[in-house]
Amino acid sequence: MLNGVEYSLPINKPPNSLHGGHKGYDKVIWEVAEYKQGEKPSITFKYHSRDGEEGYPGDVHITASYTLVSKTTMRLDMEAVPENKPTPISLAQHTYWNLAGHNSGNVLDHTIQIWAKHITPVDHNTVPTGEIMPVEGTPFDFTTENKIGSRIHQVGLGYDHNYVLDCGDEKLGLKHAAKLKDPASSRTLNLWTNAPAMQFYTANYVNGIVGKGGVVYGKQSGVCLETQGFPNAINQPNFPSIVVQPGEKYKHSMLYEFSAE
Repeated sequence: MLNGVEYSLPINKPPNSLHGGHKGYDKVIWEVAEYKQGEKPSITFKYHSRDGEEGYPGDVHITASYTLVSKTTMRLDMEAVPENKPTPISLAQHTYWNLAGHNSGNVLDHTIQIWAKHITPVDHNTVPTGEIMPVEGTPFDFTTENKIGSRIHQVGLGYDHNYVLDCGDEKLGLKHAAKLKDPASSRTLNLWTNAPAMQFYTANYVNGIVGKGGVVYGKQSGVCLETQGFPNAINQPNFPSIVVQPGEKYKHSMLYEFSAE
């Protein structure tokens, strides 16, 4: 429901709608809006989402800019402006990371620190219930660095939970969200964002996907760090609103810093 109007979205993960529906923005063709070379090369893609696309209200103009800030740092800036109707916007970046490298098995030996003292618990359909729960004393507590696999057996299939980013330090207007590390190679990823939350997902549903060089990717062979608005915020009035008004600009930035520690 939005401003008294009920909208029906495609049910692509019954009984819910996930990742924008049957044909989310990951499945459409974007145009190249700008391409810059030089010390900080970048490429900007644009897409015009039409009113009613996948059930959502209003025309929306969207851009995604990827910038190599340095040899070891990538920045992604996503912006969206609704043209004529208020509409919910929460764009996420869904890369599967495995810092041990290609064909290196699962990520259960990776360590992670997440700057979040709360998660939003989910129902049996993995949809947030509206509760905001402290992680202290639970298997969801990654406020200090811990192995991904150390307590994963206590959380069902694995981690697929929205973390409330509420305790990270700041730089460049972005909050520290997570630090992922592969102890074997010392490869480390630090993620910074201006988003309020992050879905921590351990690829629990990946099963027998054939990838590069014919390698088969199995369960928990990667980890996703999807900074975002709170899932189901449209139906939970106590969650921060994800509705953007016409002419307003949605801005979502992510900074990926790679190092060896």
